[in-house]
Amino acid sequence: MGSLVAADDVGPADDRFDWFCEAVSSDVMPVTLSARRAADFRASISYLDLGVVGLSTVACSPVLSRRTPTHIRRGDPEHLQLALITQGAVRISQRGSESVVAGGLVLTDTSRPSEGACTGGQAETLVVQIPRQALALNPDRVDRLLAQNLAADAGSGAILADFLKTLIARGPRCHPEELRGMGAVTLDLATAFLARQLGDPGQAPAEARAQETLQRIHRFIENNLGDPDLTPQVIADRHNLSLRRLHALFGDQPLTVAARIRRSRLERAHADLARGELGGQPVQSIAARWGFPSATGFSRAFREAYGVTPTEHRALSLAAARHAAHRNPARHEHHQAPPGPRFSSGDTAA
Repeated sequence: MGSLVAADDVGPADDRFDWFCEAVSSDVMPVTLSARRAADFRASISYLDLGVVGLSTVACSPVLSRRTPTHIRRGDPEHLQLALITQGAVRISQRGSESVVAGGLVLTDTSRPSEGACTGGQAETLVVQIPRQALALNPDRVDRLLAQNLAADAGSGAILADFLKTLIARGPRCHPEELRGMGAVTLDLATAFLARQLGDPGQAPAEARAQETLQRIHRFIENNLGDPDLTPQVIADRHNLSLRRLHALFGDQPLTVAARIRRSRLERAHADLARGELGGQPVQSIAARWGFPSATGFSRAFREAYGVTPTEHRALSLAAARHAAHRNPARHEHHQAPPGPRFSSGDTAA
C-alpha cells in the first residue's frame, strides 16, 4: 500500500533534517546528505508498493547527496532508479556523465557511486525503483543512459510521466492487488521508454529477449494466482512455449515454475490474513481467493512455510497491529517485512 510522512510531522525543526537523512539512508540506500539551512529544512517522502517495482515521491529543500563505494558496501538494493523531476532542477553525476534535469527523466544505478544536488529551491521527484534483474534490457547498453537528461515531454516519455503522476495521486486508494497490476504496467512502460532511448529494441541479444519472456511470465503468474487451474502447462501454452522450454527459462531461478506459483499464492494469503479490514472473512475464503481450493491443503502448506497455522498468524498479526496503534497512533512507523516462506526449489504448486 502507500505511506506518506513529512518532516513537519516528526518533531522540532532541529530534528527534521536528521530525520530526512536517516529515512533516506535506511529506507532507500545509504548516502551522505548535506543542507545549507538545516534549521529551515522541509521534506516529505511517500512510497507506493507496486510489487515488482516501487514508486516514491521525494519533495525537499535544497540538499546535496553523495553515494560512495563505502555507502554501496554498507547497503545496495541493486536497483535502477528512474526519476521524473516534477519541480525544480536536479544535477546528477554518475559513471563520468553529468546532467541538470528539470521536467525530464534521469536514470541512476544504486550499485555505482553518484552525486546529486538541487540546483535551485524546493525540488520534487517521482522515483521508480526497478530491480536490476527485472529490467529485460542488456545491462551494458542500459549503463549508457545513466545520468543522462531524458526528455519526458513527447512520445513514450510523456506517456510514462503522465502515468506516474496519476499513479502516485490515485494509487494510495487502490487495493494492493490492483497496485501489483499497476506495477507490471509501470515496468512495461519504463522498459519501453528506455528501449526507445537505446534504439531499436529488436536488436536486443537473445539473452535479453529470454529475460523479457521470463519477466512476462512472472507477471502473468502474479496476475493469475487466484486461478486454481494455473499450472506450468497453462503458462507454457499461454506464452507459445514448450513445457521443456519453460522449465529451461527457470533453470537459473531460485524456484521452479510450480514452486514460484505456490510461494506467491502463500505470500498473498499471508498478507491478506494480516489485514485488519479482512478480519471478518473466513480463512478459507482468503485461501480460495489465492488458488487454494482445499482448506486442509492450504493449512498444511501455510504451516510448512511459516511455522504457524493461518489462524495463528492472523491472530498474532492483528494483535500486533492493535498494540502498535495503541502505543503511537499519530506517528508513521516502519515495520519489518514478515520473513519469507521456507521453500525448496522443487515444491509443487498444488
